[in-house]
Amino acid sequence: MRNMLESLKFWFIFLFLLPSFVLSGQRTDSGLDNIQIAWQLITNFYVDTIDNDELAREAIEAMLRKLDPHSVYIPAEEVSAMNEPLDGNFEGVGIEFVIMDDTLTVVSAITGGPSQKVGLRAGDRIIAVDGKSITSIGLKNSDVFKLLRGKKGSVVELMVKRRGIDNQIPFRITRDKIPIYSLVAAYMATPETGYIKISRFAATTHNEFVDAVKRLDSEGMKNMILDLRGNGGGYLKAALDIADEFLGDNKLMLYTEGNSVSRRNHFSTRNGLWQKGDLVILLDEGSASASEIVAGAIQDWDRGVVVGRRSFGKGLVQRPFSMPDGSEIRLTIANYFTPSGRSIQKPYGKGISEYRSEIGTRLAKGELTSRDSIHLEDAAYYETLVKKRAVYGGGGIIPDVFVPIDTTSYTEYFRRLSATGALNQSVIQYLDLHRDDLKRTFTDFEEFKSAFVVDEQLIEMLVDEGVGLGVEPVPAELELSSEMINNHLKALIAKDLWDMSAYYEIINPTLSVYNKAIELLEKRDLFSEIDKR
Repeated sequence: MRNMLESLKFWFIFLFLLPSFVLSGQRTDSGLDNIQIAWQLITNFYVDTIDNDELAREAIEAMLRKLDPHSVYIPAEEVSAMNEPLDGNFEGVGIEFVIMDDTLTVVSAITGGPSQKVGLRAGDRIIAVDGKSITSIGLKNSDVFKLLRGKKGSVVELMVKRRGIDNQIPFRITRDKIPIYSLVAAYMATPETGYIKISRFAATTHNEFVDAVKRLDSEGMKNMILDLRGNGGGYLKAALDIADEFLGDNKLMLYTEGNSVSRRNHFSTRNGLWQKGDLVILLDEGSASASEIVAGAIQDWDRGVVVGRRSFGKGLVQRPFSMPDGSEIRLTIANYFTPSGRSIQKPYGKGISEYRSEIGTRLAKGELTSRDSIHLEDAAYYETLVKKRAVYGGGGIIPDVFVPIDTTSYTEYFRRLSATGALNQSVIQYLDLHRDDLKRTFTDFEEFKSAFVVDEQLIEMLVDEGVGLGVEPVPAELELSSEMINNHLKALIAKDLWDMSAYYEIINPTLSVYNKAIELLEKRDLFSEIDKR
């Protein structure tokens, strides 16, 4: 009887599917037909129990992998976390942290956030959350997010161990909205040159940029360095809003077009904040998407000079589509083109793996150290719109002034110290001992910048921390990288005592690309070096 019922079930399903796929004599989409039949067969007849949600997810991901490297599926539980850096805020207690020796350690309390307001500070060890110990339990970053993030207005109770105080300190923190700033540094690099670094293009980026420009303008800014190195992109609108501040009214900044999306032009619309002052944009191989949109518009209109190395080469536009279960598909729907007509998307026909390793290929071929090693297959020739300079499509934005990566003092020992977190952790330990003394000695950042010197104690802490993390000291490499190590340690201390802008104000003068930008601006003729070529 059971076999007969199973047989009847099979024929019921088969006859249910048959009319639309076979009996009609029409096949509107045989591929889709096959997918639907396969799904029905698997879910009704497969020998073992299956997880339908997992099967559907893997099927969607497999289809998207056949399209392009940037069409992706995002599970429902990850959508919010993926959007937070671009939306500009999240709800929680407001700390930057690191897990040291299996203990949650505060790196900094975010300015204006609830943790800072109650007195939590860098170096504090959080040993319990809501009465439950969290030490020596194999804590992971994802665990910390679950423990400390929560709805605005909710309360979390922390127990903290602070160096120099015997008793544990209780903190009661009311969660709130925590801002995530996308403009991470803004300061006067010289008496006439302002420096602004944008780490991503988020919902709040334009407002942050306007505030920074107005402040630096009041401090005498006549030239601007806009640093987009390492900026992987973000919202298209944010990028266009920034580009709009540099161009006159009604200039084409970008157009997008796709197989199912008609051409859409994006023109500048406002009387920009920085239409006349000299402008240098810094790019490198980590600058992608929205960063390339801004740089491409500036370069095509000969509004400024691009300095650094060839950008990543992402010229595809993704649109998010929400699924019924809260998951999301970010599907590539169009290409974007710079004002001259360039598509800067690099090739991806050889597969995602090769596409993602392409930056490593550049290094292996010498492109990061020599402009002459930049070779783009089938690069399309274009001209800028004012000076008629040669520019190329098909592989990122090629800088007007190439500056190679500086590998002279970048040793393997320094790389491993950075990668393991030894630099940050040694600074936290040093500040545990000397924070109050440093604050008394250096009343402002300018005094610290000119007078603070990394001492032997901090270097010994760094070496010991490295050993504890499996990084054995290499005396020759330590000596070769000494200046770089000292600058990074000093910058990390400055970040803790002041802010991220202070970090870059110390690090940047040691970088050749930054110094080249200042040199060009001080010549009073940005294009003089380019026109010689």
